[in-house]
This record gives sequence, structure tokens and C-alpha cells, in this order.
Amino acid sequence: MKYSQTDRGIRIQIETDDDIWHIYNILELGDLVTASTMRRDSSVTDKIRAERAEKKRMTLGIRVEKIEFSEDDLRLKVLGTIETGPQDIGQHHTLMLEVGDSPIVEKNHWKETQLERLKRAAADTNKPRMVFVSMDQDEATIAVLRQFGLKEVATIRSGRTGKQYQDDSKGGDYHGEIIAKLKLICEPNMPLVILGPGFEKEQFSDSVKGTNMFQSVFVYHTGQCGMQGVNELMKKGLGANLLRESRVGIEMEAVEKLMEGIGKDGLATYGTQEVADAAAAGAVETLLVLDSKLRETDLDPVVRAVEQQKGNVIVVSAQHDGGRQLEALGGMGAILRYRLA
Repeated sequence: MKYSQTDRGIRIQIETDDDIWHIYNILELGDLVTASTMRRDSSVTDKIRAERAEKKRMTLGIRVEKIEFSEDDLRLKVLGTIETGPQDIGQHHTLMLEVGDSPIVEKNHWKETQLERLKRAAADTNKPRMVFVSMDQDEATIAVLRQFGLKEVATIRSGRTGKQYQDDSKGGDYHGEIIAKLKLICEPNMPLVILGPGFEKEQFSDSVKGTNMFQSVFVYHTGQCGMQGVNELMKKGLGANLLRESRVGIEMEAVEKLMEGIGKDGLATYGTQEVADAAAAGAVETLLVLDSKLRETDLDPVVRAVEQQKGNVIVVSAQHDGGRQLEALGGMGAILRYRLA
């Protein structure tokens, strides 16, 4: 993502589908979004001919009334009333924001958390995505780590039983099927993390290294395979520096620390009022806020209070296990410097 200030607002260059998620999290009802779009020519007066008229590209400004985000295909629809443009002022239109677009977003007030999100998204743009293969001898799950969460891509079953497995120590079609799936999603400089119980992961590592598909391949032991194994690895902060430094890795490790503090030593609290009180007392070392809660509530006063006391603020995505844990706590928690009375 790239962004720049204009005389009307902030222009955001959408470079990856991760950027679409970030824009979804900063948009609010009532914003004015200006972007290039397609709409039928209103100069055609005959109604029947107008309905059949070819759509033309034009730039329209839409006052946002509804926002729809599809996690499956990472598409963002912005619905509202046309406020600026060459035609149809006051009529409804839908903007489809996609990779390559550069919308301008105007707000009455930009929250600090929204500006910080833009800054973080721009800084994370050049970080490669990471792909996981979580496996044992029977099944492998492929997942991709994006800036905002983990997405399960495919599950491959080995179909091995008994003697067949004994004669198939190198993986056979099982490994070949996994590699074929990986070829469809492999990107330049994308690291591969192979994990799971048992020894199948080491054998698969040998298979995939022979393809030269990935510059970096990491192998880790976990007690489980599938998405449970990936979440186990992320929550414990295990693995390579790249894994620990990823946005999702930082968020999940922080939530895990929050849960430990709540359950063991009391150096943590949760809930909107409880966290606000701790921030006012200067007791917050790390503030954790769910991104969906930021869309609904202006928490800038709490964020400023934490930052003024040299505390850390982490916005947690709702699209991974750590976010779902934080959501169950009301969407807000804090790791404390000291226990509160």
C-alpha cells in the first residue's frame, strides 16, 4: 500500500488484496470515497436505450451508506449516494474497490488508530506472505499467512493404509499433490513453514527442497497437525524470526500473553471500562484492541493515554484464533505493568 495526502483527503493506492482489508477497517458510514468506476451514460434519454447503453469509465464521489467485505474473494463494495462527478448526482451507486484502484477517502475526522493502520499497512507491504504445510502421514493442510489472518487453502489426504504406507516411504503421490497445490499459490521470496507431529514433515521437506520453489524452508515440530498445529505454532511464538515478526504472529503471541496474565498472575485485565481505568492509572504496558471494535467505537482517548505513558498498542485482527479469543473478552484487553487494587 501507498498513501498520500491530497487537498480533499487521503489517496490510497491498493497494491495487494491485503490492502483491501485495511481499507475496510478504516472506512466508516458518512465518509466520501472518490474512485474510478463504470456507470451507464446518463445522456441517453430513451429509457430502454439507456438500460442497454454501454457503461463508461468515470470518477464518482460516493457518500458511504453501506460497506460490504467478502473475506473469501477479498472484494470490497462501497454503496452510497453520488455526491461528486459528471452525472447522476443524488442517485445510488456501488464502488468495487480492487487491486490497482487508488480511491480518495475523505472524513470529517481521521482517528489516530486509522492513520496508524495506514502507516503500518504501508510498512508491511514488502513483507512476503508465508505459506504453511501442517501435516502428518495421513493428511496435510495448506494455509497462507496474510497481514490480517490465516487462510486455509487446501486439505490433501494421503490415502495410505498398512503395507501401502510401508512401501511408500518417500511420499509418492501424497507429496506430489501437496507440491502441485503449492505451485498455484507460490510467490517470489515466499517462505515455507512445514510443521506437524511425527517424521512425515522431514520427508516432505526433502521432497519440496528438490523443486527449488522456495528460497527458505523451515521445519518445526508441533503436537497437532491441520490448522490446530498452525495456531499452536503461532500462539507460542515458535519458529523463525520471520514468523515471530509477522503481524499475525505478534498479535497471537500478545493475546496468548494476555490470557496467561488473566489466568495466572493477575497482570492483565479486559473489558472496555476496566482497560480504560488501567490506562488512566498509567498501568497499561500493552493495549490490545480488536479491529472490529475500533470500527464501532472511538477509542482514541484510551490509545492516547497508553501511548503517553510509553505503552504499546496492538490492533488485533478478528480473522485468526487470537482475535476470536480477544472477541470473547469483549474485544479489548491490557497487559499490565503492575497489579491494580
